[in-house]
Amino acid sequence: MLLTSADLSAAVGTFMWPFLRIGAMVGVAPVFGSEMVPMRIRLLLALALTMLVLPVVPAVPAIDPLGIEGALIGAQQVLIGLAMGFALRLVFSALTVAGQTVATTMGLGFASAVDPQNGVQVPVVSQIYVILATLLFLTFNGHLILIELVAGSFRDLPVALDGLGRNGMWHLVAWGGDMFAGAMLIALPVVASILLLNISFGVITRAAPQLNIFAVGFPLTILMGFVIIWLTLPGLAPQFQHLMQEGFALIARLLTAGG
Repeated sequence: MLLTSADLSAAVGTFMWPFLRIGAMVGVAPVFGSEMVPMRIRLLLALALTMLVLPVVPAVPAIDPLGIEGALIGAQQVLIGLAMGFALRLVFSALTVAGQTVATTMGLGFASAVDPQNGVQVPVVSQIYVILATLLFLTFNGHLILIELVAGSFRDLPVALDGLGRNGMWHLVAWGGDMFAGAMLIALPVVASILLLNISFGVITRAAPQLNIFAVGFPLTILMGFVIIWLTLPGLAPQFQHLMQEGFALIARLLTAGG
């Protein structure tokens, strides 16, 4: 049995193109790409998913992976995977922004901890929201839906020189603005309640100027902030589920139409 260079290139490309797309998605997607997950685990997960997805991947073009055309196809696969993971990462970033807004409003912005998703310093309130979002993501089977989308992406957007277009990238950029609006909607009940509390402190200060409002208002604002967060937590699940559904819809729209 003789193997030519073309046969070897086709065999390598059959595994490499799906691996690049899946590996890029795993490296960026929430939960999968978390800083808590070691790089070796992410690599093994990408390899395992590639082996599972290979039977449903359509025939890929027999192109030399080391050539210019092969480099362009590889770049397209990485871009598709990054776009899929980044769309959902923005959903978790909305929770982080909402937590930062709430923490700043209630005077707890100085209390920071390491975000396990991104590995950066964020307020403790953002940490609470991100942990809850991670649990909700797994509860809603978001990881399984994402794997299903990446498996179906090879049918909707096969391995070729054509990939995500300019319109798709603009949709992804606009999605960042939508996530900022979603973050404000999540933080709005707490921010509005704290604003009313501060207005009441202003009325008390005018009525009793001799009262040291800073000694009383600062701890009371933090305490009431946690109480309001606790009261508004039941509304977090439907809001996060709506953002997740919109994120998955965006991914499906990018894949079906190529942007």
